This record gives sequence, C-alpha cells and structure tokens, in this order.
Amino acid sequence: MHIERSVFVVTGAGNGIGRCVALELIARGAFVVGADRDEQALTATAALVTDRERFTSHPIDICDRAAVAAFPAGVIASHGQIDGLFNIAGIAQELQPVTDLSDARIETLMEVNFFGAVWMSRAFLPHLLQRPRGVILNTSSLSAIVPVPGSAMYGASKAALALFSYGLAQDLRGRSNVTVTTVLPGSVWTDLVRKVARQMGAPEKLAKAFSAQPEHVAHRIVDATVKGTGRVVIGKDAHFYDAVRRLSTWLADRLSYLQVGHGVYPKRAAPARGSDN
Repeated sequence: MHIERSVFVVTGAGNGIGRCVALELIARGAFVVGADRDEQALTATAALVTDRERFTSHPIDICDRAAVAAFPAGVIASHGQIDGLFNIAGIAQELQPVTDLSDARIETLMEVNFFGAVWMSRAFLPHLLQRPRGVILNTSSLSAIVPVPGSAMYGASKAALALFSYGLAQDLRGRSNVTVTTVLPGSVWTDLVRKVARQMGAPEKLAKAFSAQPEHVAHRIVDATVKGTGRVVIGKDAHFYDAVRRLSTWLADRLSYLQVGHGVYPKRAAPARGSDN
C-alpha cells in the first residue's frame, strides 16, 4: 500500500504509541486524522508536525457510539477519502486483583480497549471497502499472550480485541482489498509503563532498558500494517512469552507470576507454629 497522500485515522494520537504512529505516517507522506478524547494532548501532537496540513485533530470519545458513527462522514468531508484506521487508543488497569476493581472500572476497560476499536472498525469499514486498498490496525498486548498478575481485566479486553481482529481478517479474506493487522506489543516505554514501574518499585533505568522505544514500535506497526501482515509481536518480552507459551502454557504462566506477582499480591502469612494448617 502506498502511504504517500493516503489518509489514515489514528486513535490515541494524543500521546504514547498513537502519537508516534501518527508522526511516522506523516513522515512518510500521509495525511493523519488524530483522534483522542484529550484535546490538549492532540494539540501537543499537532505542535510536533511541521506541515500542519498533514495532521488534523478530532477530539472524540471512542466509547460514544453515536459520535463514532458520525466520524467517517467528517473525515470524508475534510479529506475526500479514508484509506486506513489505526486503533491504538487504550487504557491500563491498575495492578490489582479483579476483586479490588469496581464494576464501573471493569466496564470502562472493556469499553475503551475492546468495544471502542469494534465501533471504530464497524464505522469505517464500509468506506475502506470502497478504496482500492484499505488497512485496519488493532493494538492488542502481551497480556493477550500470557496472563500478567494484577491485569486480568486488561488482559481480557486485549485478548478479546485480538480475537475480534483475527476474526475480522477472516471475514475480509479473499473478499476485499482491506487487510487487518493485529499487533501484540510487550512493554513500551511510555508514561503508562513509567507509572507501572514506579508502582512495582522497579528502578526507572532498568524498566526503560527492558522496554521497547515507542518510535521503534511505531515504525514496526506502520511497516506491518501497510504490508498487510496479519499478526505482529513486538518487544523482547512479548517474543519471549510468545515462544514459551507455544511450548508450555504452565511454564509461561508461572514465569509471568514470578516476574510480576511479588509486586502485586501480598505475601501469604506463614502458618503459626502448632497450627494444623
């Protein structure tokens, strides 16, 4: 797919991977419609673009189905076409057991991480099908490969998105010129990962060295998407767990628990002497 002069919608363009993907596409000659619920963050992204005509901001809540349904018409009115959708917007779960999460937080995680991408895909797909070539990118996670302690609902939302993405690719295979790419990144050095590292008590330098850089991840995402690659794993940790899980799900789960569990779950009290337990 030719990137130059193509029009792409990027959700989560206000920061992190989404911002880097938007800038990567623009650097390759594309026009980007940046979508994010944080208008100030979009303004900050726009300030990084030299050719302002190549980036337009669209504040939107991807959980608002009515707003999402009306979104494509606005893009077409401004740009005349839509060539691709990059679903990158997402939120993290605080590292805590499911029992400690509120019902409202669980619903929000599923709405943003899963249904937001579903509604966006359904809204833009009819227009992408009319183009000579169209692409959809859905951003899943390492948490969809292996369960991460304290992230059950986040993992569930990202696993659901991955299976939706694989299924959507099947729906379109052999029937259209639209391809669907599912990316599963591991730790990426963003503000989100920095916050989690602090919560875990991990040294920032170590956490940064262990994580992939968002610019590199964005480059890989764009390359894979325009090539029509179906599934892409990014990051040393994601590749490691992807390989281990193919050998033994028990081993992958155990290693994940040993790596993260100590920072999430309180230590079990040792049984008192003389106790039957």
